[in-house]
Amino acid sequence: MTNYQGPRSVKICLLMCLLACLPTLATAQDRPEHPYQEEEDRDLTAGRQVYKAVGPGLRALREGADGKVYLLVSPQPGLLVFGPDFRPQMQIGAALSQFAGVKTRPASLSFGEDCDIDANGTIYIADRGANAVLVFSSEGTQISSFRVHSPVSLAALPDGEVAVATLRDPHLITVFDRNGRDVREFGDPEALTDREDLNRYASTGMVVADGQGHIFYGFPFLPEPTVREFDRFGFAGQDIVYTNIEALQVAQATRKEIDRQEKRHEPPYLKRNLTALAVDRANGDVWMALHHKLLRFDKDGNRRATYLLYLPDGGKLDATALVVNSHHILAGNDALGVYEFARPDATEKPGTEKPGDAKKTSP
Repeated sequence: MTNYQGPRSVKICLLMCLLACLPTLATAQDRPEHPYQEEEDRDLTAGRQVYKAVGPGLRALREGADGKVYLLVSPQPGLLVFGPDFRPQMQIGAALSQFAGVKTRPASLSFGEDCDIDANGTIYIADRGANAVLVFSSEGTQISSFRVHSPVSLAALPDGEVAVATLRDPHLITVFDRNGRDVREFGDPEALTDREDLNRYASTGMVVADGQGHIFYGFPFLPEPTVREFDRFGFAGQDIVYTNIEALQVAQATRKEIDRQEKRHEPPYLKRNLTALAVDRANGDVWMALHHKLLRFDKDGNRRATYLLYLPDGGKLDATALVVNSHHILAGNDALGVYEFARPDATEKPGTEKPGDAKKTSP
């Protein structure tokens, strides 16, 4: 005969059922608004090599508003300008033209580190060897120059301004006006150690702009590849940080090396984790190259795709220079040259952001 315990037993059973359901309810609340499906890294093979006559020494690859592509090759021949049809149009630097029928605009370039072009076609070159930024007209005539100690990267801004990153200045970015005057400085080095010189070296970065005045500062040496967004006046926006599980091993190794150098008081030297950076001016997407891996983030900092770059013969391409526009990707390497890739993301849909990335707002 069953010993019935009455209403109290029923309440206990209901309570136990509710407790069992709590993990499921919590999981449901934590689901993202747009569920994603985890995807493998996609292989991306170059269609062809372009600018084949360009030899070793590629330092920068930029595109102007008119579709011209600018290759900075150091120490020689200097800045090479190509039309949208990939044909050479102009050379700034060496006295002898590298291409038949193409005129050279003589200029004293010691060692160009980076270059950019504003909306009017004005050309800016960061000459680290001369400790200067050189300014040229769209026709290649030198307009001016101004002194900057150890410039390593720059980005053209509206109204004739240019943002410059250096090796040793106390701030990450210095903005100069069209007359070469320092008008504002912003961005602080990351406090990774108690050594200020090591912190400054680890915070040395690359600068790109989107044509609307937004500045993107990439940190090549941080354990987690990071890009920080600023407006043209220096107000920080979001950080895009690649923290996927596959990057954990590299981050741990970098932190150990930073700790080792801090304790031994050695001159700072770190390997790059972030090797190239570009912004698609059509939609604000941020593209980060981590050697032969290429990441695409939308303007809100969500990772949309990951690609592995390969040469036409199947070899890996470690990208050190990058241009992205609406119809193709140009990825360059100092030793291997520049290759053209078709845009693979034309059919990707919203709501496919990948897990394992951190998007945060800078203080």
